[in-house]
Amino acid sequence: MLKQRAAYLILLTLLVPIGIGTKFYSGPGADWVANSVGGSLYVVFWILLALAVAPHLRAATVSLTVLVVTCVLEVLQLWHPAWLAPIRGTFIGHALLGNHFSWWDFPYYLAGALLGFGIAAAVRRLP
Repeated sequence: MLKQRAAYLILLTLLVPIGIGTKFYSGPGADWVANSVGGSLYVVFWILLALAVAPHLRAATVSLTVLVVTCVLEVLQLWHPAWLAPIRGTFIGHALLGNHFSWWDFPYYLAGALLGFGIAAAVRRLP
């Protein structure tokens, strides 16, 4: 499990700058990269983080849980209480909670969950 934890942490150190980079990318398809690709990587991040903390958990359970929580957070973007606006107005708040609901985000969350599950399966097969 120590090798798995180390692998997850290495993957996270690679994934975090890529995920943050999607928010600053300004080339072709910038909106798609920032929102859709970034959404997929967001799900992968949480899967890898959970498995780095608790590598004994089943990858399928973690992936499904992260997918459900992410989808719930997406639906909660329809809710706009005054106290949440300043949090969503920050880079971190916007990156973690988002600020506008879109049905188009759900397929990318599913893609991220499948990718995260696939990465976890590969890590589990490490010698």
